[in-house]
Amino acid sequence: MNIIYTFNDGFVPQVATSIVSICENNKAEKIKFYLIVDDISRENCHNLKNMIKGYDQESEIIQIGNIRKQFDFEFDTSGWNPVIVTRLLVDKFLPQSVDRVLYLDGDTIVRGSLADLYSTDLGDAVIGAVIEPIASSKNKKALDINDAYYNSGVLLIDMRKWRKEQIGQKMIQFYHDHDGKLFAPDQDVINGVLKNKIYTLSPKYNLCTYFLHYPYRFFKKIMYPTKYISKSEFDVSVADPVIVHFLGEDRPWRTGNTHKYRDDYLKYFSKTPWKDTPREDGWQAYFFFYNIFDIVTKPFPSLRYRFLNTFFPVLVNIRARRNAKVEQGGRNDSEK
Repeated sequence: MNIIYTFNDGFVPQVATSIVSICENNKAEKIKFYLIVDDISRENCHNLKNMIKGYDQESEIIQIGNIRKQFDFEFDTSGWNPVIVTRLLVDKFLPQSVDRVLYLDGDTIVRGSLADLYSTDLGDAVIGAVIEPIASSKNKKALDINDAYYNSGVLLIDMRKWRKEQIGQKMIQFYHDHDGKLFAPDQDVINGVLKNKIYTLSPKYNLCTYFLHYPYRFFKKIMYPTKYISKSEFDVSVADPVIVHFLGEDRPWRTGNTHKYRDDYLKYFSKTPWKDTPREDGWQAYFFFYNIFDIVTKPFPSLRYRFLNTFFPVLVNIRARRNAKVEQGGRNDSEK
């Protein structure tokens, strides 16, 4: 079983937690972790490799440096760290011998066996992924998508088809054709290039936070006329997910967080070499008001959806401006 993560030095504790959750729940599997990283420290590399070795599993750390150097055009990641677009170039960094790989975002934990997921027959599809039912119709229209839109946090990738169909080159071209400016950069590119070539996985393999806040009937309504999964599959996924994705700001490593699967995360976090890393502070007020908002809007999913669709782009723009200043500051410092 091949599993891949892409991350930078600031996200090592979260990725380590995700890796531990896999190892703890898949002890019968032989796993090789490919860690594609943006210049993480020697100490973190050492600790990651030793942690994985302690579970009698293998790892390979692939240092890529500045991912922007892999592109011949400028791109804007809307406030997310540029390392997120690395998954578009997996064929460049993985050995040719890898014919299938499971990509996971670093903000995920695994609560059960991955064997069934990894052995999924993708048919003619290049990748398997979970539908993101809250994707806006405006964004889908901009990408010329008339069917389902998928979340890129968990991807089961057939690398043979990926290489044969030159998906990596097509993704770079698609990103270039959109001037390197997309709302959800890597995710939009994946959906834009691979429409009709994505196998629909059960939400139990990528239970994003929004699945906990909206009822099934609402997802089915906003997905129409696109066919959505059955209610029974939805209910089973929400009740006992295999992979939990802490999407958005609702993250268990932040002080004041009350996510349903926070304790699961903290259990695996406590088994990592980074267990003494303090939680991110300054979020108490945010979570206080967020929890009130959640209670008030729960009976009115459509209202919640419209409000968040309006507010979230504003938040993304604020984060993008803030990160641009930080990045610019870093470049100026390096030039001194």
